Amino acid sequence: GVSLATLAAAAPGCPLVRVMPNTPALVGAGASALALGDDVSDEQAAAATALFEAVGLAVRVPETLLDAATGLSGSGPAYIFVLIEALADAGVREGLPRDTALRLAAQTTLGAAKLVLESGEHPGLLKDRVCSPGGTTIAGVAALETQGFRAAAQAAVAAATQRAREL
Repeated sequence: GVSLATLAAAAPGCPLVRVMPNTPALVGAGASALALGDDVSDEQAAAATALFEAVGLAVRVPETLLDAATGLSGSGPAYIFVLIEALADAGVREGLPRDTALRLAAQTTLGAAKLVLESGEHPGLLKDRVCSPGGTTIAGVAALETQGFRAAAQAAVAAATQRAREL
C-alpha cells in the first residue's frame, strides 16, 4: 500500500488514515486495522474508528504493523474459508451430506470464534477443555499437529505479510 508519508507529501496537512478491512465487513463481522496519520485529531480518529466499528471490530495499530494486520486479518478470511472447506470435505468423506457438512463446519468455526471473543479465555485453554484424555478431540488435534497445521497457518500469515510489504 501507499504509506502515510507518501500520502502526506501529496496532501500536506490533510488528516489521513490507512485502513485494512476484510470481507466479513460485508456481513457486519469485519476486522479492520487503522493506522492514523500525524494530522489526525482525536475527534477524527474516533470518527474513523467508529466508521469501521459499524461493520465489525476496529483496532488502531502503528503503520509499521499494518502489513502484519493485512497478513493476519486482511487475508485471514481466505484461510478460514479453506479451513471450513477442508472440514466440510472431511465430513463428506466420512459420510455426511455436503450441505450438512458445510453448515456444521461453518457454524463450528463461528461458534468457536465467538467463544474465544466472548469468554476472553486463551484459545489453548478452550481447546484443552474440549480434549478429554484418550478421546476423539485429542486424537484430531494430534493429527493437526502431526500434519503441521500451526506451521501452515503461521506460514500463510508470514507470506501474506511479506507480500503486503512488497506491494
